[in-house]
Amino acid sequence: MDQGRQVFSVDLLERYATKNRGMITCMAAGNDVIVLGTSKGWIIRHDFGVGSSYDIDLSVGRTGEQSIHKVFVDPGGSHCIATVTGVGGAETFYTHAKWPKPRVLSRLKGLLVNAVAWNRQQITEVSTKEIILGTHDGQLFEMAVDEKDKREKYIKFLFELEELPEAFMALQMEAANISSGMRYYVMAVTPTRLYSFTGIGTLESVFASYKERAVHFMELPGEIPNSELHFFIKQRRAVHFAWLSGTGIYHGGLNFGAQHSYSNGDENFVESKALLDYSKLSDGTEVVKPGSMALSEFHFLLLIGNKVKVVNRISEQIIEELQFDITTDSASRGIIGLCSDASAGLFYAYDQNSIFQVSVIDEGRDMWKVYLDLKVYASALANCRDPLQRDQVYLVQAEAAFTNKEYLRAASFYAKINYVISFEEITLKFISINEPEALRTFLLRKLDNLSKDDKCQITMISTWATELYLDKINRLLLEDDTAIENRNSEYHSVIQEFRAFMSDCKDVLDEATTMKLLESYGRVEELVYFANLKEQYEIVVHHYIQQGEAKKALEVLQKSSVSVELQYKFAPDLIMLDAYETVEAWMANKNLNPRRLITAMMRYSSEPHAKNETHEVIKYLEFCVHRLHNEDPGIHNLLLSLYAKQEDDSALLRFLQCKFGKGRENGPEFFYDPKYALRLCLKEKRTRACVHIYSMMSMHEEAVALALQIDPELAMAEADKVEDDEDLRKKLWLMVAKHVVRQEKGAKRENIRKAIAFLKETDGLLKIEDILPFFPDFALIDDFKEAICSSLEDYNKQIEQLKEEMNDATRGADNIRNDISALTQRYAVIDRDEECGVCKRKILMMTGDFRMAQGYSSAGPLAPFYVFPCGHSFHAQCLITHVTSCAHEEQAEHILDLQKQLTLLGSETRRDRDSNRSDEPMSNTTTADKLRSELDDAIASECPFCGELMINEITLPFIKPEETQHSASWDLRPQNNLANQRTISLPV
Repeated sequence: MDQGRQVFSVDLLERYATKNRGMITCMAAGNDVIVLGTSKGWIIRHDFGVGSSYDIDLSVGRTGEQSIHKVFVDPGGSHCIATVTGVGGAETFYTHAKWPKPRVLSRLKGLLVNAVAWNRQQITEVSTKEIILGTHDGQLFEMAVDEKDKREKYIKFLFELEELPEAFMALQMEAANISSGMRYYVMAVTPTRLYSFTGIGTLESVFASYKERAVHFMELPGEIPNSELHFFIKQRRAVHFAWLSGTGIYHGGLNFGAQHSYSNGDENFVESKALLDYSKLSDGTEVVKPGSMALSEFHFLLLIGNKVKVVNRISEQIIEELQFDITTDSASRGIIGLCSDASAGLFYAYDQNSIFQVSVIDEGRDMWKVYLDLKVYASALANCRDPLQRDQVYLVQAEAAFTNKEYLRAASFYAKINYVISFEEITLKFISINEPEALRTFLLRKLDNLSKDDKCQITMISTWATELYLDKINRLLLEDDTAIENRNSEYHSVIQEFRAFMSDCKDVLDEATTMKLLESYGRVEELVYFANLKEQYEIVVHHYIQQGEAKKALEVLQKSSVSVELQYKFAPDLIMLDAYETVEAWMANKNLNPRRLITAMMRYSSEPHAKNETHEVIKYLEFCVHRLHNEDPGIHNLLLSLYAKQEDDSALLRFLQCKFGKGRENGPEFFYDPKYALRLCLKEKRTRACVHIYSMMSMHEEAVALALQIDPELAMAEADKVEDDEDLRKKLWLMVAKHVVRQEKGAKRENIRKAIAFLKETDGLLKIEDILPFFPDFALIDDFKEAICSSLEDYNKQIEQLKEEMNDATRGADNIRNDISALTQRYAVIDRDEECGVCKRKILMMTGDFRMAQGYSSAGPLAPFYVFPCGHSFHAQCLITHVTSCAHEEQAEHILDLQKQLTLLGSETRRDRDSNRSDEPMSNTTTADKLRSELDDAIASECPFCGELMINEITLPFIKPEETQHSASWDLRPQNNLANQRTISLPV
């Protein structure tokens, strides 16, 4: 322990703290509150938290001298219990921090209370909850006091020592609420024994259970009049205890979290028990027992004489001695006792008049050294404050293991060291003694302890560890020839460990360096494994192909992270290695472009195959065409070429007849190249396929000619396909007929009968005269008698039909001429009140009321007009105006032009008449009649209200462009100034 840095220090807190109320006899503290008991029966309370102090006289009403025997304060500083002794016997009082006067606990009258155990887990400021009182007669009582009741709620008897009646000198209690109820643990001490009580339920039921079972106790030889029991509280839980006994200080840890049975008393909770003998506290002289004790986290504070010796609880060594400034009037008794404030973490000492405060300054700062000296390494590490301290602990462990030749264990500890010894020094230690296993272990553990920021160091160490692994694997192979076959050998376990290492370090290992290492050691499988980890799938697939494991290669290629380019690259090798698995993998991957697999498929197709063997390329191409609806001409051409090479041409014909593009707009019905297909089929002598292709290419003559070579029925079917070209159809049938006539063999009459039967199949397209040239010149006409007669009868019927049609045409012409003649005599009757359909004025009005239409001659005083068969009548000028406005621009200009020409001709005629010129009157009249006829055709070919002109008006807008401004004047606009509106009231 560093003597220059004291852990405990003593300060005078208050001199003459009793305020002349007598001498201090006892003291208690809790939560920065100190309560003193005096020899004159007073209790003096100092509350340092709020800075107040007051005193209470407990001797009031009692005769003779009274003295405070014991005083007890709860951990919160609110509740206080004090026992007064004197001539009248013992009496116990309770007072609260808020009370001006104490309350006597009448049920305890005559009992000398030596100890009080507070329920730290449940006590509150207003209620003590259950507490235990220990008396001088060896009895235990349970009591509870509420501040508002001003008296005790109850006092129950719990237990009494019968075997060895002794006074209870100190009590401690722990309580915990568990699933099965409230669990209690009570520890009590007498001058010679330490008792423990435990159970679940109420305090009364726990102690009642000891009527049927033995009480667990620890008895030590010797006796001490001031036996004390202390718990050290951390986070409101007792973690260890100490008993000031006659032999020494009996202490240990407390573990209330352990789930054990509760029949064995403190054996369930007390751990690491030990006894500090008083002889260790003397310098070889007479053993002196402490007068009082206090307990901190790591130390005992022992009052010996007028000094406090601080003893380390772990090492049992005296680390400090505390001196007190005692006045002369207190020197006779010296320091009376010690007490602790668990809530504030302070300790106090007191003599007859003064209070001293013992402060703790970081008492755990050197505990790691204490534990390290005792070789309790786990506790040493738990108490280290910085990495340097931890390094020293690891170093001691590593050196100890190295000395004991536990090299693997030493390597693990060396790997945790960062500062006190260098990396190089550690590695040289293992290299010098030729311990590669320990070196590898050190490197692996070092990797675990390095931070992610040490990238360079991590990469270097990982690479070194890789080489050590490879060296280990090779040495195992050399040492044991059967290592590869034995799956349980060390070789296989190291391989698995090495692969796990590569998997963990794949992101930090340098790819090129690691692959070179694996290659140099000949570890091909590990090289493939590492390449797979680094997503170097090309290496992996290449290895599997070399090994003939196509299925494994395809499994790698099917991973989502693998580039599709590798599929195309290895497709030729894979399909030759295992065509079935390869094609299945292709069909499972919808993202492949079949066009880029053509090279692989052609390589496979070029190899010979068994007759009954499934052609995998055809299977894949059919999948692309029929399932994926592929439209690539290359795919269709390749499939067609494979079909053409098969002996059976049924699949080829079905493929040619399929229209894969049917139903698509502006697209082909098939995607293969017909010219390529024709060349291929001609080369492979697939005649039926050629016939189909010729027909598809509209080369019907070639199709029929080729079909006649193999099957006349096929030729007939091809000839019958032509429907829109009668001449071509007849020509094709003539080709078939010529072939049939010339190929038929047998009797001449039989040949002629077959030829005549063939004519019937043409549905009248061919006549006997069409096929006669195909027969030889020496054929007898008698053989064709029946066919010729039938043909002549057909011609006769056609002639008669033509005559009837000519007569019908003549009669129709006569009727038309009669109708034309009748037109000149047609008339219409007009009512005198009939109105013009446009201007709504009467048709039969005088010209004085209506200007004569220009270009028209008047019928007396009446204006020119038109009457239609439907009954509508119009003035000539009104009709012209209406039709012109409704007709399109070109027609309107034509009508106006005709009207203008008529007007000019009328003016010239009048001038000629006035000048008595009569040389060209007839020509002018003829021209006017032609113009007027054209004008009539333009405006009066049909009624404007009943004809096409009215129908076309449906598409015209209601408002014409020239009427837009007029219609806009009818818009209803909101007025800006509503205030200027005038309101007119209308009578209702």
